[in-house]
Amino acid sequence: MNERIQRLRDESFDTHPSIDIERALLETEFYRENEGKLPMPVLRAANFKHICENKTIYIGPEELIVGERGPKPKAVSTFPELTCHSRQDFEILTTRAQQNYTVSPEDMDTYEKVVEPYWRGRCMRDRLFERMPEDWTLLYEAGTFTEFGEQRALGHTALDNLIYQKGALDLKKDIEASRAKLDFINDPEATAKDEQLQGMAISCDAVIIFAERHAELAEKMAAEEKDERRRAELLKIAEVCRHVPAHAPSNFWEAVQMYWFVHLGTITELNGWDAMSPGHLDQHLAPFYAKGIADGSLTRDEAKELLSCLWIKVNNTPAPPKVGVTAKESGTYNDFTNINLAGLKRDGSDGSSEVTYICLEIFDELRLLQPQGNIQVSERTPDNVLRAAARVFRNGMGYPSMFNADMVIQEQMRVGKTLEDAREGGTSGCIETGCAGKEAYLLHGYLNVPKLLEYALSNGVDLLTGKQVSIKTGELSEFKTFDDLYAAFEKQMAYAIETKIGVDNYLRYQYATNMAATYLSCVIRDCIQKGKDYYNGGPRYNSDYIQCCGIGTITDSLSAIKKHVYDDGTYTLQQVVEAMKANWEGHEEMRLTLWNKTPFFGNDDDYADDLMKRVYNSLFNNIDGKHSILGPTYHLNMLSTTCHNYFGQKLAATPNGRFSGMPESDGTSPSHGADRNGPTAVAKSLAKMDQVKSGGTLLNQRFLPSVLAGEEGIEGVKNLIRSYFKLGGHHIQFNVVDEDTLRDAQTNPDKYRGLLVRVAGYSDYFVDLDNYQQEEIIARNAQEGF
Repeated sequence: MNERIQRLRDESFDTHPSIDIERALLETEFYRENEGKLPMPVLRAANFKHICENKTIYIGPEELIVGERGPKPKAVSTFPELTCHSRQDFEILTTRAQQNYTVSPEDMDTYEKVVEPYWRGRCMRDRLFERMPEDWTLLYEAGTFTEFGEQRALGHTALDNLIYQKGALDLKKDIEASRAKLDFINDPEATAKDEQLQGMAISCDAVIIFAERHAELAEKMAAEEKDERRRAELLKIAEVCRHVPAHAPSNFWEAVQMYWFVHLGTITELNGWDAMSPGHLDQHLAPFYAKGIADGSLTRDEAKELLSCLWIKVNNTPAPPKVGVTAKESGTYNDFTNINLAGLKRDGSDGSSEVTYICLEIFDELRLLQPQGNIQVSERTPDNVLRAAARVFRNGMGYPSMFNADMVIQEQMRVGKTLEDAREGGTSGCIETGCAGKEAYLLHGYLNVPKLLEYALSNGVDLLTGKQVSIKTGELSEFKTFDDLYAAFEKQMAYAIETKIGVDNYLRYQYATNMAATYLSCVIRDCIQKGKDYYNGGPRYNSDYIQCCGIGTITDSLSAIKKHVYDDGTYTLQQVVEAMKANWEGHEEMRLTLWNKTPFFGNDDDYADDLMKRVYNSLFNNIDGKHSILGPTYHLNMLSTTCHNYFGQKLAATPNGRFSGMPESDGTSPSHGADRNGPTAVAKSLAKMDQVKSGGTLLNQRFLPSVLAGEEGIEGVKNLIRSYFKLGGHHIQFNVVDEDTLRDAQTNPDKYRGLLVRVAGYSDYFVDLDNYQQEEIIARNAQEGF
């Protein structure tokens, strides 16, 4: 990186995240004056415009790409319409050991006096908990599932190339054309569509105003700047900001700035901690890069500098602060911007380019928390792309992660997307599959699958609290066969999922009617043509996901019971459950037998792997095709983020020998220490899962650095990736770090401030994780070879 980027990078890295209340104050001011006077989509859009007109504008020294979420780098907004923080919430956020935010006492006072009185009882989170049925609350509090919509905007979103083809003024023309076609006689939704389209037009005006204000500030700064080079840069910034996002970009600089203004617009409008991603950024920017190189207006170094500035901007936008269960199950500053690289173009040709390699170089040099990247690996992706990616992730950052683009396409086509649209799709957030720029794919929270077995073994009782939280599905004495027990497990699964979806659909309705995302709707295809919001069926495709956790833990637990109770008769089911209730105290011999003499998932053993397939199919049958307010839109994916840690703390001891409170297995990874036959055996076990039925699966693998050393190591991991993907795997990612380094980082955190590790579908700074999460990463089996 050059000196400019080094300074900007260091400033971003060293700046501590803070909470800025400006957006909340502007929104409260606007709602007090206008709530109830305007149709809801118009109200939301006019509120967005009010924020864009009045929020503080910042342009820092040496910046080339401009715009911040708050008034300065690393200052993050709150979203009181979604979650109204209390003074106590802010006090906790400022004092907790990890992932703390700076909040001034003056801002706490102002929030308590101005923001909270208006939004308490009005915000989405308060509405949710005021009307939740008791059956949902019992399961939720016991850690059976989580609910994303309790405090943040639903949805993971990735963009396609629309914003590089049309500016906001072009989109306004499309909006007017759609309004002109409305049929107020024969279409009962015409008025609602007209209100939505009005809101979308206002949102386009808002982002133009936001960019114009940056142009004005840049011109003012240029007039006062004594350095000729910087004056010229500021004038160029002003020129760019007057062109985009009002118009489609015409060169590489404008294209990068265009994306950033769109990104800021969407996360200012509503994002309350969720993923906004550019999709296939290298493919989107490649034509601008090629044009600039050809006509001499751009050099490779200039393109790399502009992209590095974008990376730093993303790193300057930490996630909005969380509260409640969400804070417990996912503590991170990461806002989950995930950049897709390589993959396939819409016509099926290879999507990699020189921009792909530039992006990989930037990842390797900057080593920031975010953005994070992934390689979409098709059979047509050159091996050199995989080798370049491996040279980055072997340095220990945990990214880029690797995705099977051919499987991603199959997953999307299974649920009705066209081949061409599926090729343009990819990954947003961690591992979630979606059709970039054309889909609302909404995540509704995690399901604690091993907890459902606990309920089957306890007749619906939470073993940690002794409370009856689920339905009764039979006493242990009634389970004469393994199939009897499994039937009870499936009944618990069906009950939990139905209870969850019932509430999810209530939230779905609330977002559709009260939280219109009018600007986001402008940049997602078909919303303008339909006159419908992103949350109300506007996108071409609509999906709802439940993320299923702990497949390794549940598989190993069922395997232990089947093997030692029903097949061998070593123990009775009552004996195993009594030992679980005692957290194995006084039953260590039994625990070691279950741990050491059970076929475990991840070792290419059909005894265990067949049980994994049975559980997976049960989850699929209970989730896939379930109805939201838009029809049969529900699907599953196999993702835990860090929820496997939270769920582990809500789970009693399990029959595989795991102690109460310890983490569950993450994603589709084997249980900690259960994968004893190397990474190839893990890949072969996972390949038995019909992953095309999912919306994404996550596989973590940890390697000792020596394994990936030299070109031999690069070839070995490249071959592992190719082999796993040929077998039908969706995703794989790598931690390349030894235990000694991690232990030293625990003892001497200041020495390892920049140590990134793969946590789940994202990387985080190891020293920012709490001890529980650190130990979970250390406990993952370190592979010593291929």
